[in-house]
Amino acid sequence: MDKVAIRGLNIAVSKVSDGSMKITGSPNPQDIIDNRIRFFERNNLVLTDAVLVPLTYGGDNYCRYSIVDGEDKSKGINKPFELEADGLLTQTKGLVLFLPLADCIGAVLYDPTTNSLMLTHLGRHNLEQDGGRQSVVYMTTKTGANPADIKAWLGPAADATNYPLISFAGASLHQVATRQLQSAGILSENISKSPIDTTSDDNYYSHSQFKKGKQEIDGRFAVAVMMI
Repeated sequence: MDKVAIRGLNIAVSKVSDGSMKITGSPNPQDIIDNRIRFFERNNLVLTDAVLVPLTYGGDNYCRYSIVDGEDKSKGINKPFELEADGLLTQTKGLVLFLPLADCIGAVLYDPTTNSLMLTHLGRHNLEQDGGRQSVVYMTTKTGANPADIKAWLGPAADATNYPLISFAGASLHQVATRQLQSAGILSENISKSPIDTTSDDNYYSHSQFKKGKQEIDGRFAVAVMMI
């Protein structure tokens, strides 16, 4: 597991050693639940305090966002979640936002002034629809946050070496996401990025490497974050 230090937040990132966080398609869902429980406990988090970012790849809209609060705890974890969203926004402390990933960015947006936290999925599909900027616009519109006050952290993701974005002249996910966040008004000094390339670091699951036959398991690592 990987710890990220941002004042006011508890951010945790799982690794292959924590086990896969992907339930969909798993022959043993209880094993995945057990992986999640252990990962949360090791990071002083409680799984039943979490809400899953319920993204899907159906349709043609990849900039769907929703607000969640304490009443949404456990949705997508052990309660049904009748929602499709590429990012979740909350102003509830103690609510954990949880996003399984494999190559795409789990982006954390945090404004300590309005106590606003967003966890948004930024992959190729989202970025091609200006998902970085749209996430910030959603957050500022719903909470009144000033983009200049927002702190952004971009989690581990595929680098351009093995996953160039053709629609962006071969740039990486991190590069494009950074540009889009800046275009929404987030200051460059308030954007930090994980140095980890999921396609070359065996500590992280990579869907693209699995498809190439270079990883045995089509697993998911995860980003979990809450305000403290």
